Amino acid sequence: MARYIGPKDKISRRFGVALFGPSKALERRNFPPGQHGFRAGRKKKSDYSIALGEKQKLRFQYGVLEKQFRGYYAEAARRRAVTGDTLCQLLETRLDNVCYRLGLGNTRSAARQLVNHGHITVNGTKTDIASFQCKPGDVIKVASKASSQQLGLRALDLTQAVPLKEWLTLDREAMAGTVARIPENEDMDHGVNVQLVVELYSR
Repeated sequence: MARYIGPKDKISRRFGVALFGPSKALERRNFPPGQHGFRAGRKKKSDYSIALGEKQKLRFQYGVLEKQFRGYYAEAARRRAVTGDTLCQLLETRLDNVCYRLGLGNTRSAARQLVNHGHITVNGTKTDIASFQCKPGDVIKVASKASSQQLGLRALDLTQAVPLKEWLTLDREAMAGTVARIPENEDMDHGVNVQLVVELYSR
């Protein structure tokens, strides 16, 4: 399983955004990391640097490495649709992200761990691949074993105040959610200028 295991607070401080969930380090020191952190924010960035930063923000948010991200871009560029929108839809419909959106994890990392440890089923089949692409009509449910139910209940308690996205439905009692439709632009809150990412890869 390929995933980023480096320092997360440094990455969040570099971009000035809590990419991995709430960050106290970002609240305490809202400037880039390193000896010259204060000065780094004043330096004018090139167009390439800005586009690269947008791509890195999107990649870190969804927890994918560079090779996998390039694969998502290639697939999005191949389809007959707006490349940027399709890229975001592919990332948003990953199983770990769907679990996160359903509240089965207070961060994407937590949701990914739940999937990787075999606590999630898709349409009744245990699925432990975080990058599994969910489709409209898919039913994502917490597995029936006691340990899975306990983890699912704890996660839903932690995230009960988080509003559910309109492209999903959730039955809290059954700890099951359904992908009602493919998410649209207004359903996604990644805060990234995706057009710059597309331009970066199409150079």
